Amino acid sequence: MDQNALKAWVDSCWEESILPALEDYIRIPCKSPLFDPDWERAGHIEAAVELIRDWCAARPIKGIEVEVVRLAGRTPVILMEIPGTGDETVLLYGHFDKQPEMEGWDAELGPWQPVRRDGRLYGRGGADDGYAAFASLAAIEALQAQGLPHGRCVVLIEACEESGSYDLAPYVEHLAERIGQPSLVICLDSGCGNYDQLWTTTSLRGMAGGVLRVEVLKEGVHSGGASGVVPSSFRIARSLLSRLEDEDTGRLLPPELQGAIPEERRLQAQLAAEELGDGFLGSFPLVPTARPMDLSGEAGPSGAEHILACTWRPTLSVTGAAGLPPLDNAGNVLRPMTALKLSLRLPPSCDSARASQAVKELLEADPPHGARVSYEAGDFADGWNAPPTAEWLAGSIEQASHAFYGRRALHMGEGGTIPFMAMLGERFPEAQYLITGLLGPGSNAHGPNEFLHIPSGKRLTCCVAKVLTDHNLVYRDPCC
Repeated sequence: MDQNALKAWVDSCWEESILPALEDYIRIPCKSPLFDPDWERAGHIEAAVELIRDWCAARPIKGIEVEVVRLAGRTPVILMEIPGTGDETVLLYGHFDKQPEMEGWDAELGPWQPVRRDGRLYGRGGADDGYAAFASLAAIEALQAQGLPHGRCVVLIEACEESGSYDLAPYVEHLAERIGQPSLVICLDSGCGNYDQLWTTTSLRGMAGGVLRVEVLKEGVHSGGASGVVPSSFRIARSLLSRLEDEDTGRLLPPELQGAIPEERRLQAQLAAEELGDGFLGSFPLVPTARPMDLSGEAGPSGAEHILACTWRPTLSVTGAAGLPPLDNAGNVLRPMTALKLSLRLPPSCDSARASQAVKELLEADPPHGARVSYEAGDFADGWNAPPTAEWLAGSIEQASHAFYGRRALHMGEGGTIPFMAMLGERFPEAQYLITGLLGPGSNAHGPNEFLHIPSGKRLTCCVAKVLTDHNLVYRDPCC
């Protein structure tokens, strides 16, 4: 591999082709079906499909076949097959559905308005995860431009990841023969601790959630006349949450939501913390007086404990509410109900179905004051813990990081959930996994001012090309 030629080719491809396509993609409000139930009629997902399909089909990659696969009633997937040397298969994964707009974007920025500034491309979905299809093909095409062989590649791009990937399993089953048995899986939908080196994701938390509803009245009543007799639905909801969470520390209490942290993951977190220093906590836009949580139970937790807190420990977030009027329309009324949307992040080793059922039973049991309490569990997904990394892949990752970033590679868990990985980990237990991505400090996926770090996108594309060629070398000639 001519590394300088590779870097020059990838830089040109990003500037001349990938970035313009990503700008067009950012303009499409292709929200995930959970946030746009009428997605089929709206047509935004279809517009994104057409953009990505057309771009991919136009690439001069030998033997590429690009197909939009559709199952009735489900969001489509884009499947690409690229023949290679030998029988070994590499599966590359990404998604193109997006999170909602979210408030708080800076002036001149917006979710559907692509803006390039200071080496960043702002807009919803660029880094999560619109670039994946483009970067995957660019890595393959870069190898072919140098005449370097690679294994058979299958690229699978879905449209339901931000909704929990509930459409994906039927497609994986439907396409099982065409996907085959990959010996390497590359997923470009994860994060990085900084933009200075290659980061791989060694674990992903699981998730569960639902809506807690507390009802005390058939209709609202005067708060002066009823308070003191009629219980507050908000207070009851608050007390129910205390069954799940220690409100002083944020630690979750039910044993069904816990999971042991392997020693290897503790060591990786320690190395990551040493590299990042104050940068890890500094990546969160805390107000000046706010202090980080301590889920470790220790006094003054270390940097490694902060990393483990958001990658291996269970947490609860209230992400939405109903029954609460806006402040400028809130009269002196004792409200009839309070509903809270709960989001639980679970340790990678936790059984999400068991955890979801445990939460429902805990919240609905013996309601305070006899209130009408219900918990409607939503989708849940298991986390993922990477299998041991093969020597060839560990070496390839390290060499790629030095070659294209100039620094060593680092590894740590990710606090988010990629349901696809748990699914693949179970289906392909013998495969090797490279899970990586561009969601680094400040990139703010799902929130306002989301951006893609363009220099890292180019470097990561080069790293994927390096791993692909090393994979081919090892599996064609195992002695190497």
